[in-house]
Amino acid sequence: MISNTSDIPTLAGGFINLETIKKPTTLGSRKCKVVCTLGPACWNVDQLETLIDAGMNIARFNFSHGDHEGHLACLNRLREAATNKAQNVAVMLDTKGPEIRSGFFRSECEGKVNLVKGETLILTTDYDFKGDKHKIACSYPDLCTSVNAGQSILVADGSLVLTVLSIDAASGEVTTRVENNASFGERKNMNLPGVVVNLPTLTEKDVNDIVNFGIKHNVDFIAASFVRKESDVKEIRKLLNENGGPQIKIICKIENLEGLQNYDAILQATDAIMVARGDLGMEIPPEKVFLAQKMMIREANIAGKPVITATQMLESMINNPRPTRAECSDVANACYDGTDCVMLSGETANGAYFKEAVEVMVKTCCEAESSVNFNSLYQS
Repeated sequence: MISNTSDIPTLAGGFINLETIKKPTTLGSRKCKVVCTLGPACWNVDQLETLIDAGMNIARFNFSHGDHEGHLACLNRLREAATNKAQNVAVMLDTKGPEIRSGFFRSECEGKVNLVKGETLILTTDYDFKGDKHKIACSYPDLCTSVNAGQSILVADGSLVLTVLSIDAASGEVTTRVENNASFGERKNMNLPGVVVNLPTLTEKDVNDIVNFGIKHNVDFIAASFVRKESDVKEIRKLLNENGGPQIKIICKIENLEGLQNYDAILQATDAIMVARGDLGMEIPPEKVFLAQKMMIREANIAGKPVITATQMLESMINNPRPTRAECSDVANACYDGTDCVMLSGETANGAYFKEAVEVMVKTCCEAESSVNFNSLYQS
């Protein structure tokens, strides 16, 4: 970092001293907004009012789960709570998006298989196949032409790592080696790091959710999962424009390497960005995720586009009343990076301490912002 008034390097943290650490948190000046995912833990009117009081600015409806009837009931309760509190709360519809999943198991497996390191596991593109510990189905029909020997395949959020040994395109099968002991259930997500997958950005479900829920019920944002190129954004905007929703803003979730490679074009086409670190951490090495986060936030700041940082920010608070110190540092560093919003997922949707999670996030954002010279930042 170089000073604006000289060529002498300036160390970060120059605005922080002992008094900064000791003084009470000032909550009234917060700039960074908080996105809360709604779910069973917090979707009653009184609980939603608690979230609003704690600092929720945007309510996220995760369409990977639930149906339109359930989401509408929750939306009506949210709007009732916002009216009761005389507060504006924006509504975000987060699409399920395209995905690759493992298949179902034979009945005797009772919904689970146990794999041992070093064993061989065959993946078949015949999704009707009922699997076991020797062979399981994969929902991606182009699997055989997308992977190469030696490549990794991650299953169930990376809890199972497979290495490709051989490919039999004629039979639609890929033979892999199990790299760690693992027990996993049916229909688990699968990631192919570094592969440009041949899947549509908008599935039939996504189109139905956007048109028959998002536009119909006047949501504010569509968070589009697995956006990989500029044409994806244009397709979503066309869908909105042709169905009476041109006012709805698009948030592009960057979740894989292809999205990163096309980031500049996506950024120009979209209204906002989400740094979706969950799947991104499956697609690129986890030690590279913070670099991608800083790059995306910086470019979004320069372009004048809002950016959200998401995934596992206060993950431990799903079960614990206090966060880890590393989690608070993660939230603060996102603010220092220049994020406009931070997001809670399971912490509010399923967490026993949803109120406390929002309160900690709000306080951490305020503390981080108190040590930023926004005038210098703006001028730079």
